[in-house]
Amino acid sequence: MPYAPVLHSEWLKIRTLRSLLGALLALFAATTAFSAIAGVSETSDPEFDPLFMALSGVGPGQIAAISFGAMAVSSEFHGGGLRLSLAAVPQRGRWFAAKATAIAVPALAVGLVTALAALLVAKAGLGDAASGLTVGEQVRGVVGCGIYLMLMALLAAGLAALLRSGAAALSVLIPLVLVVSFVIGDVAGGATDFMPDRAGQIVLYQTHGGPLGPWSGLAVTALWTAAALVAGAWSLRRRDA
Repeated sequence: MPYAPVLHSEWLKIRTLRSLLGALLALFAATTAFSAIAGVSETSDPEFDPLFMALSGVGPGQIAAISFGAMAVSSEFHGGGLRLSLAAVPQRGRWFAAKATAIAVPALAVGLVTALAALLVAKAGLGDAASGLTVGEQVRGVVGCGIYLMLMALLAAGLAALLRSGAAALSVLIPLVLVVSFVIGDVAGGATDFMPDRAGQIVLYQTHGGPLGPWSGLAVTALWTAAALVAGAWSLRRRDA
């Protein structure tokens, strides 16, 4: 079967599953709300970074992006859905590529809109504190944020395919971004800078230090995502539906 109708069928699945649409809505709502709260919060931190403060809602919002990617794949493992999909598209690699594309496109689109909305509402609250942000820095933050959220959704999708369970993928990724990054990462440093979430979020900062820059950090996250998708595709080829 040609790729285009396969992609169309996978897009129809994404569009008609309420839980997936709810995850995208939660991504927008949580990110924007937390960024708005951060924008009106006073801070005396000498290392205050206005761009990261404006986009700090990505921290909780990424949980919704991860859930979106994991649920989009795990839905295939319920009620014999994967058997039906592979009966229609015997080329498993082509099917999985279409599934990944159907996840990536809406995740990127919603991520970009969400990042722009979060930046605007947070800047309104920050006032003069955000006056030093250049147009280039703001564009980089918005575009980088959208790409980062898409990569995290795809990372969850690949892991869900590998583990054949959305719950298992969430049980790995959510502790990773909540515990490793916010608890262990700030203490350990070093290798944790190359974890997928910490590396990717460098693009959200106006200024940055360490071995990675904004785009090289996103590249590290992209490598993690690619590895998860390859592992998921391998699992799909090796195991019975």
